[in-house]
Amino acid sequence: MVTVQPVPHLILRTESGSRYLSLVGSNCWTVGRGDDNNFVLPDRWISRNHAMLQRMETGEFYLIDLGSRNGSFVNGRRVSVPVTLQNDDRLTFGQTELEFYTPDTENLNASMGLDSQEFTATATLHVRRLISVLVVDIRNYTGMTRQLDEKILSEVIGTWFRCAGEIIREYGSWVDKYIGDAVMAVWIHGPQGVNPEEMVRITRALSAMHKMTSQLHERYPLPFPLRIGAGLNTGYAMVGNTGTGDRPDYTALGDTVNAAFRLESSTKQIGSDIALGEATYQYLAESGISSSLFKQHTVSLKGYDIPTLTYAGSFTDLDAFLQLVTNT
Repeated sequence: MVTVQPVPHLILRTESGSRYLSLVGSNCWTVGRGDDNNFVLPDRWISRNHAMLQRMETGEFYLIDLGSRNGSFVNGRRVSVPVTLQNDDRLTFGQTELEFYTPDTENLNASMGLDSQEFTATATLHVRRLISVLVVDIRNYTGMTRQLDEKILSEVIGTWFRCAGEIIREYGSWVDKYIGDAVMAVWIHGPQGVNPEEMVRITRALSAMHKMTSQLHERYPLPFPLRIGAGLNTGYAMVGNTGTGDRPDYTALGDTVNAAFRLESSTKQIGSDIALGEATYQYLAESGISSSLFKQHTVSLKGYDIPTLTYAGSFTDLDAFLQLVTNT
C-alpha cells in the first residue's frame, strides 16, 4: 500500500505493487515509452512521447496529449485538448493506469514547512520585466471537431501542441499556458531593452508554427488544412517564480499578457492572420518591417475603454519580411 504524500503526485498501479511519482521540482513532466521522458512507462501501447502534465501558476495541473496514437484518457474520457486535472482523477495511457493526487493549499503549505503568509510571499515573488508575449490559436477548431473522428482529432491536436512546444523551445522560450486550442509563450528581454534580432527570432518561431500547422493535413485526413491566428505584444509585466526547488516555474502577469490575447482575437475582426502590438511593430521596424506589409488598424479590444493601435498582416507578409531580413 502506498502512503499518501502531502504533495502533488501520481500513483502507478502495477502487478508488483504501486509506485509513487512526484510532481514537484518542475512545472512540466512528460510521459511516454521513450527514455527521454520524465516518467518512462514500458507499455507497448504507449507512444514514445505520449502526454505531458503541466502545472500553472494557479497551482492547477493540465494534462496535454502529445499526439499519441492510442490516446490519453481522464476517467475513461479521451483527451483532445488540454484538460484541468482534479484530485483522484484516473489517467489512462495505453494499458497503464495512474491516479492523480493533489493536496489542498493548506496541506501543501504544511508539507513545505510554510505558513500561509510565507507561502503567499514565495509564490507571488515577481519583478517588472520587459517581455514579448505570443498567443497562437487554431482557427475553426469547432468546425473541425464536428467533422473529425475523436481519435483522429486527438492525434491532430496533440501533435500540434507537441510540435508547437518544440518550436517555441527551439526559438528560446517555453509554453507558459495551454488554453483549449491555443498556446501562450513568453520571451523575457534583458535590462538593456529589446534587441531587434530577438524580435526577429520570435517572428521566425511564429512562421515555423504556421508552416508546421499548414502541413498537418499531409499527415492526417483533415477536412481542410489547419490555420492559426496570432497576437504578439511587447511591454512590461510582472514576471516571477511561482514554483519551488531548483527548477522554478516562471510566468508573466499583467496588461501586456492580456492585450496579447485580445490582439489575437482582433485578427478575426480585421481579417488578418497576425496582429502586432504597437511596441512590437516599432521594434520590428528597426529590422525593416514596413506598413506595406503590416498595415495599421485601430481596434476596440474587449475590456479596454480606449481603442488600440495594432499592425496586422498575413503569414505571406511575415515571410516576405523574414526573407528581406535574411537577404540583408
